Amino acid sequence: MVDGNRITGTAQELGGKVQGAFGDLTGSRSDSAEGRLREVAGRAENVYGQAKDAARHVADEAYDTAEELYDRGRRTLQEGHERSVEWPHASLLIAGLIGFGLGLLVRGRD
Repeated sequence: MVDGNRITGTAQELGGKVQGAFGDLTGSRSDSAEGRLREVAGRAENVYGQAKDAARHVADEAYDTAEELYDRGRRTLQEGHERSVEWPHASLLIAGLIGFGLGLLVRGRD
């Protein structure tokens, strides 16, 4: 989606070019100067709109990446839960080994 500042900036820049050319043709320094000023202001607004578009694009990409990572983590967690339900004996064996190891650490050496 194109930012509104880009559209109005382009229109203002075009209007400034026309006014500047008109001022050059008629010999009106004020129209020529005002036209050049409008042209520069329009160009600046167009650049501002481009910067806003770029920032919006970066934010959208970051959001999409974060959402993808969140979904991947959720799926991994769900798969781990399903495996622990499918293999309860393995989960109990792992918990028992951890408990045995902690017991050895707490007991110390005699």
